[in-house]
Amino acid sequence: MAPEIQMPEPMCLIENNEEQLVANQEALKILSAITQPVVVVAIVGLYRTGKSYLMNKLAGKEKGFSVGSTVQSHTKGIWMWCVPHPQKPDHTLVLLDTEGLGDIEKMNKNTDTQIFALAVLLSSTIVYNTMTKIDQGAIDLLHNVTEMTDLLRTRNSSDLNESEEAADVSFFPDLVWTLRDFYLSLETDGHAITLDEYLENSLKLKQGSDERTEIFNLPRLCIQKFFPVKKCFAFDFPTKRNKLSQLQTLNSDELSPEFVQELSEFCSHIFIHSKTKSLPGGIQVNGPCLESLVLTYVDAINSGALPCIQNAVVALARRENSAALQKAVTHYDQQMSQRVKLPTETLQELLDLHRTCGNEAMEIFKKHSFKDEDQGFQKELETLLSGKQNEICKKNEEASADHCSTLLQSIFKPLEQGVAQGIYAKPGGHSLFLQKMEQLKAQYRQQPGKGTQAEEELQKYLKTKEQLSNTILQTDQLLTVKEIARKAEEERAAAARAEAKRLETIRIQEEQKRAEQERLHQEKLRQMEIDRANFQAEQERIRAQRVQEEIERIKAEQEAQLRQINEQLQKARETVYHPRPHNDCILI
Repeated sequence: MAPEIQMPEPMCLIENNEEQLVANQEALKILSAITQPVVVVAIVGLYRTGKSYLMNKLAGKEKGFSVGSTVQSHTKGIWMWCVPHPQKPDHTLVLLDTEGLGDIEKMNKNTDTQIFALAVLLSSTIVYNTMTKIDQGAIDLLHNVTEMTDLLRTRNSSDLNESEEAADVSFFPDLVWTLRDFYLSLETDGHAITLDEYLENSLKLKQGSDERTEIFNLPRLCIQKFFPVKKCFAFDFPTKRNKLSQLQTLNSDELSPEFVQELSEFCSHIFIHSKTKSLPGGIQVNGPCLESLVLTYVDAINSGALPCIQNAVVALARRENSAALQKAVTHYDQQMSQRVKLPTETLQELLDLHRTCGNEAMEIFKKHSFKDEDQGFQKELETLLSGKQNEICKKNEEASADHCSTLLQSIFKPLEQGVAQGIYAKPGGHSLFLQKMEQLKAQYRQQPGKGTQAEEELQKYLKTKEQLSNTILQTDQLLTVKEIARKAEEERAAAARAEAKRLETIRIQEEQKRAEQERLHQEKLRQMEIDRANFQAEQERIRAQRVQEEIERIKAEQEAQLRQINEQLQKARETVYHPRPHNDCILI
């Protein structure tokens, strides 16, 4: 259920500044917030006839619309009061109190017609407030509507058949004619009649085709044509004449009982029978639609082009569909900005998000669109969404390209630094360069979130390095040739040094060999000398040993001989002195 509009007092909806009509933006803002269908009741009539008092009663308030107590007109332009409808749930009652007609102080007399026209165009029930009775003056004043024929009809009468005409006028407001301070007896030809019959009789056509009859019939024809649904109310004097200026402050018990009863019946009829404001095609009007109608009619009247209802519907459809289109586009833009983080990893991911947000935008447009019968605005939305798809895809590519470019600069920075430092300006440098390139390419490809231009940007970057690669290759080849020559020269020099070293080694070895041979020779000589000395010593030792041995032998032989002699002596003694001689030693 939509929230009720909180509007504690009326507000000027359309200001009459004597030069043109001006819509009040604050009032339009209030209308734009009303999502419920609206029942619009407007009141028109001569100034100082108590119109504002009736509107306050419809609002259920004692005060609100300005009620004057002098002969000067109080209400200027059209004032609006939006209140919850007392009989129709989920409806808003919009009350329009209009500037009094026929004010002699007005500078621009055209505003009477313009105010009246706007009241008819905007309302679902128009209350025509007159004094005392229905007379020719009141009918002639209402005849102003005939001057708005171009405003009220949907086509030229020649283009309408009867069924189309009947269908068109069904969208015009119901007419409620109120008679103030009514004093006449309701009877004709001696028979009592109702107020509605009194109204019908007052609008009855005369027979005849003369000019006077046509002049008499013309306003009545217009009223009957444009207001097929009519109702009449009559009000007694509300109170004593000396209290009329205080009418707004009087309590119910200070008012005429008849007036109170008549006022109650009037309000009850308005609440029960006033229709929801609608447009051709059965379209119910809500606050934003009514806002669009106000702007359409005010702009058209100020420009001098009195709009027909069909044109108003077209203008309203244009406004509403333009607004629906903008809501849809705004929703798409908001959702894409929230859901899409550029760059997307793949194009399909972006297209899926676009399709989802686009479908949501289309649903919003369809929900808020109004009579887009040829689907012109829907096609425009499709075109816009298609353009936005191309735009977001382009932005996605640009975001991907920017991100990849930054990423490439970061990842390949060590390569750039290596080139600047001359790391690759050497034999085999090109191979190292290519190896580093492959490592960095693999590192780049492993990075997430690069988007759809990842490979293309890589190839672009590598393309820019082709000349550098060629330069490094040429430098590599040149330095390789020099390096080969240098190595060959170094190898030759090394071979020469090795040969010289070999020869030097041989020479040293020969010298060492000769020295060793000399040493060995000298050692041999020394050894021969030692051996000779040792031999001589050994010979001496042997001779000495032999001499000693000979001495020992001789000594031994002598000792043996001595023992033998001693033994012989002993034997001899034994033989001489004893039979068994003892082996006594013979002392020498």
